[in-house]
Amino acid sequence: MRKGAITQGSVLKAIAEYDQLGRDEFLTKYGFAEAVEYVVVHEGRQYDSKAIAGVAHLWDHGRPLKPGEFSGGKDHAAAWLKRAGFQVKAVKNPAWARDEIILACQLVMENGWKGLDAQDARVVELSALLQLLPIHAEAERNEKFRNPNGVARKTFDIATRHPEYQGKPTKGGALDVAVLKEFLARPEEMTWVAQLIRQGIVTGELRTLAPTDDEEFDDDYSAPEGRLLMRRHQARERNKSLRKKKIASVLRRGGRLECEACGFDFEGVYGDRGAGYIECHHVLPLHVAGEGRSKLSDLALICANCHRMIHRRAPWPTPGELRASIEQKHAADRRAAEVLARRRRAADVQTPNP
Repeated sequence: MRKGAITQGSVLKAIAEYDQLGRDEFLTKYGFAEAVEYVVVHEGRQYDSKAIAGVAHLWDHGRPLKPGEFSGGKDHAAAWLKRAGFQVKAVKNPAWARDEIILACQLVMENGWKGLDAQDARVVELSALLQLLPIHAEAERNEKFRNPNGVARKTFDIATRHPEYQGKPTKGGALDVAVLKEFLARPEEMTWVAQLIRQGIVTGELRTLAPTDDEEFDDDYSAPEGRLLMRRHQARERNKSLRKKKIASVLRRGGRLECEACGFDFEGVYGDRGAGYIECHHVLPLHVAGEGRSKLSDLALICANCHRMIHRRAPWPTPGELRASIEQKHAADRRAAEVLARRRRAADVQTPNP
């Protein structure tokens, strides 16, 4: 039996049995619990996705899958059902991303660090804006996704974590606190970040930027200004025309295509295969880069390893700062090696020859 190899017909048979037996009896018969992540939608009705996917195997492979043999999440049941042509929806809405919290925190700050009611026009406007952000897939959203009630609750999660708030804080989370602290420490900068996100969504620029293959950064560290501005940052770095112009300008000045941080030369190591290759890094912070066009002076030539190290966590070092840390590491290694060598020589002197 190949897990997930279910057909539309087998799913419809499982749904028909679900309707005939009723939810409780169907789940009990096959040993499944109620769905906690996703439901499959058919003709306006919702069904427990994991149970339906598991029982569909009965019709395609002779036996149903047991609950412990697979998950009900997006990698198993949800994905199989979507592949069979069915609509799958999340039971719970996804956790708030940094971009969303930045926008909510800006609103709370403008309101004197007080939460807002769901009926407030500013909350209604933010709710509509958040629903346009291309962060959470449609299948991960339910009908209450970032509605005014949810947005209003988030404003109170933020407001009640303010250092001057005297009452008991609402639930919230660690990311709410992290973004709040950034607004308190750098209000003008974070306000500008929020404005850039808003502008990018309204103009459509950020809504058209799909996630990149390496978008695996953690919201708390690698993308302090959020995923969407990070996508735009990476799109600029991967602009082939701009990269070629940067390389040409360096070569015209008699420079070498070597990493500005560690000095690595691709051609020097790989020969012809590495000739003309180097990556570009946009040196300006995301909130400083703004909406304007990138200039060649904004770009640095850098190797893949150093590029990864710069983007690994915030705050991002400049290539010069990374080079300084590399040199400090090498100097420390040399000192350690010299100390070890002196100890060995001293030990050799003290040890008599046999």
